[in-house]
Amino acid sequence: MIHSIKVGISLVLVSLLYLLDPLYEQVGENAMWAIMTVVVIFEFSAGATLGKGLNRGMGTIVGGGLGCIIAILAQKLGGVGSNYYILIAGISIFIFGAIATYFRMIASIKKRYEYGVMILILTFNLVLMSVVREEQQVWEIACDRLLTIVIGFIISISVSCFFFPLWSSDQFHHSTLSTFQQLAYAIQGCLEDYMKFANEKENEAAATTNFTFCKSLMNSKSKDELLVNYAKWEPWHGKFGFSYPWQNYLKIGDLNRDLAAIILALRSCLQASKKPMKLQSWSETIQLTEPYCEEIGSNIVWTLKELGESMKQMRKIHASQFSTKLKASRAEIISMVVMMNIFTFNKISSTTLSILNNNNCDDDDDASLAISSFLFLLKEVVNKVEELTKEVEQLGDIAGFPTHIVQL
Repeated sequence: MIHSIKVGISLVLVSLLYLLDPLYEQVGENAMWAIMTVVVIFEFSAGATLGKGLNRGMGTIVGGGLGCIIAILAQKLGGVGSNYYILIAGISIFIFGAIATYFRMIASIKKRYEYGVMILILTFNLVLMSVVREEQQVWEIACDRLLTIVIGFIISISVSCFFFPLWSSDQFHHSTLSTFQQLAYAIQGCLEDYMKFANEKENEAAATTNFTFCKSLMNSKSKDELLVNYAKWEPWHGKFGFSYPWQNYLKIGDLNRDLAAIILALRSCLQASKKPMKLQSWSETIQLTEPYCEEIGSNIVWTLKELGESMKQMRKIHASQFSTKLKASRAEIISMVVMMNIFTFNKISSTTLSILNNNNCDDDDDASLAISSFLFLLKEVVNKVEELTKEVEQLGDIAGFPTHIVQL
């Protein structure tokens, strides 16, 4: 709603170039270029609007300048509308259009400057063509249209940045923080569902954890990259200055997506073990390992929440501050594996032999594999959380956050 109101205000302001006679007398029909500029560059966030506006400005200046130079050169050689002018204009349009399109496809340019290159091609072509059909001088045409485009740019940026600004950097920062919380809840839910399997009556209620967030997080990479691209265009505001290390946020996002994938695999292991006839032979084992699960879950959830809080408060942490709890979690997992082997050594051995002999596994063998896989994936969760602590520490170093001692 805020964005819609801002667009409406911008359109009203730029339309005054047409509606008010004193302004119309200054710009004339070129006022249409100001309106077009507002329509095409006004985006949801200030960074996106600024990026598009600067791209349009740079494309207009470069394309218009090249077009004017070629047009003046062609005029001196043969005059406007002559065969020489048409030949030179045609060859120039082909050469510059082809070269600009080639550079437009380069990944680094396409990511941030594709719109600017497109405007360059458009402006260059329009300047050369306008000279043929209009009586104005080429410099006059270029200057008039550049002026109206600048007016549209100024109106868009002013409204976007000073009237309830919406910053891509804030949006990306807060979405990253919420990811830590959601992943912590998902891991805690996985372990709670695992412990519910000890009671067959709770089997139907076991898979109560909502994994929708993990699924959506798996597809968030392109959105994160887009927000970072917009954030890089934004001016200094609030907590975020120039050259803020957004690339480290992308690395943290990649690790969070890896963690989400492991959590979804944990859910699959739980689903593979939740039938009553599979649970019957494992309920006693799960009851014995329940204290270990509680300790592991507590350590991982605490670590993720502390990482999110340190980023929220922009405080530097040291990965070593979390090593004690993460090492304890690894030790608990090893204890769970030992406990499982004591009670299920024969089952796991028979399962391994049946796999090697390409035989089908019975239900108990499937449950054995599922819970063994669950423990392995739980260890991978601990490893991934440890990688996250190192990446958050690196972010604090680069961003210059003040050091914070975590209370264990």
